[in-house]
Amino acid sequence: MFFRFHRAASFCASVIFLFAAGSSFCKPAQQKTLTFCADPNNLPYSNSKEQGFENKLAQIVASDLQARVVYRWQRMGRGFVREYLNKAVCDVVPGIPARSGQMLTTAPYYRSTYVFVYLANAKDMPASLNDPKLHRMKIGIQAVGEELTPPGDALARRGMQDAIVPYYTTGDNEEAILQAVATRKINMAIVWGPTAGYFARHYQLALCLVPVTPEMDPPGLPFTFAISMGVRKGNVVLRDALNAALTRNAVEIRSLLATYGIPQLALGPEMSSGETLSKKSTQ
Repeated sequence: MFFRFHRAASFCASVIFLFAAGSSFCKPAQQKTLTFCADPNNLPYSNSKEQGFENKLAQIVASDLQARVVYRWQRMGRGFVREYLNKAVCDVVPGIPARSGQMLTTAPYYRSTYVFVYLANAKDMPASLNDPKLHRMKIGIQAVGEELTPPGDALARRGMQDAIVPYYTTGDNEEAILQAVATRKINMAIVWGPTAGYFARHYQLALCLVPVTPEMDPPGLPFTFAISMGVRKGNVVLRDALNAALTRNAVEIRSLLATYGIPQLALGPEMSSGETLSKKSTQ
């Protein structure tokens, strides 16, 4: 999305030198700060109580860089990059699709996928988006504003507009789409993996999550996305510092994501510098 999307005086001196040109990352006579723009009510990603995995990730990265985390709580929407990131209201935006055109992005720290969500005891569930059984079902799809996430576009391409039941899974409605499956209001749902994995734990073993296949709907509609942190265009020094911190803490970050139930796909060497497709939305 629907990617809404954490040592010593000599070290500080070097950081002050690197960030002196227009950055609040490190200032003389002050503790360094790293300001993250984050949604105040968007679990499992972030919230104002700092309970999301992106909040924890911010702490990991900032601690590595000997900085203090500061938040600018703001839901992302139209004009967000122009009014907040580009005007230096914040330094970092987590949960951004790698190679996003509006920001300079780090190497991805995880890659995930959309998943089919259905009752574990359901019979004869579809094996792929091309399964004809889908035509007889009500299928929950995440919506962002007036747009659907990529699986909704894929169903529409197949003439299944009437099968789509849109759900706005932000704020207090985050879990609604999984609740609808659990209570049989819909036959199944197709949900971005981190959202599905996190909330499916509330239903113990009642829900089954299966990666959507194929991974890409030809000619160019992907269902898997690599996720990075974003900084202002041109801020290569901060991007590189974040990359180094992400690399040094890669094992801890993977463990953190697993704790939140996030489905993780292998990044692969081709994505080590953030090479992947962009997306309309993942959250």
